[in-house]
Amino acid sequence: MGTAVGATSARLLVSCPDRPGIVAAVSGFLFAHGANIVSSDQHSLDPEGGRFFMRMEFTTEALDLGREELGREFAREVGDGLGMHWRVSFADEPKRVAVLVSREEHCLLELLWRNRRGELDARIVLVASNHPDLEPDVAAFGVPYHHVPVPPGGKPEAETALLELLEGRVDVVVLARYMQILSGAFLDRVGVPLINIHHSFLPAFAGADPYRQAERRGVKIIGATAHYVTEELDAGPIIHQDVARVSHRDGVAELERLGADIERAVLARAVDLHLRDRVLVHEGKTVAF
Repeated sequence: MGTAVGATSARLLVSCPDRPGIVAAVSGFLFAHGANIVSSDQHSLDPEGGRFFMRMEFTTEALDLGREELGREFAREVGDGLGMHWRVSFADEPKRVAVLVSREEHCLLELLWRNRRGELDARIVLVASNHPDLEPDVAAFGVPYHHVPVPPGGKPEAETALLELLEGRVDVVVLARYMQILSGAFLDRVGVPLINIHHSFLPAFAGADPYRQAERRGVKIIGATAHYVTEELDAGPIIHQDVARVSHRDGVAELERLGADIERAVLARAVDLHLRDRVLVHEGKTVAF
């Protein structure tokens, strides 16, 4: 018999082929081992042969399994037989976050401020930038700042330097208006999810200068999109979006000002969803509970 987990709560995320009895199997396992379920969300793409997604949160004070045992026993008793992809996280193990940024500070400072207020369940372990400009702002929050320049022709060396900072030290990387395109090789090696904020309501106006694109088209709403990063530019699974209404009177500068407010709120919301294990990815889309 293992020692109790010791955390106040844990989260279990499940994805598997849909079939009757999944909720009963998972809840029965947790009950049998002393867990108390406090919330449960589920979604099915199609009850007849579709994909099933579930997030359960449970208290762990009375759990009769250690953390490693919990995973092994869940796989043996439930997960393997139902063809599940699953993961467990614990509330007392906040995810380690790195933030990449260029010169615009609004998204970065929003994350640092919310984290300091306890609104993000995270440890922001470092900020890295291709410019030195924001180091004084970050220092005020007590977070290490690393200047990793990207000179013309120097992207491979810059990515190597970033990987030395990140590999094995973080659980998620947030691109808070980091205005560099990361290579597929970098994404493969970093080994953790990356979350980006794009200052457009994707898939509209992907790529550079979306507010100028929007102004030229005379749009009546502008928006921002937070998404996971893939090698295809601005095409990763979308986590969260929001919009604001604008009019013909709004020039590019006003669109950028209004958009900055949306960007920082959308990115913070997406990061919060990821940190609390509320997002599952399937076939290029997300289920966000």
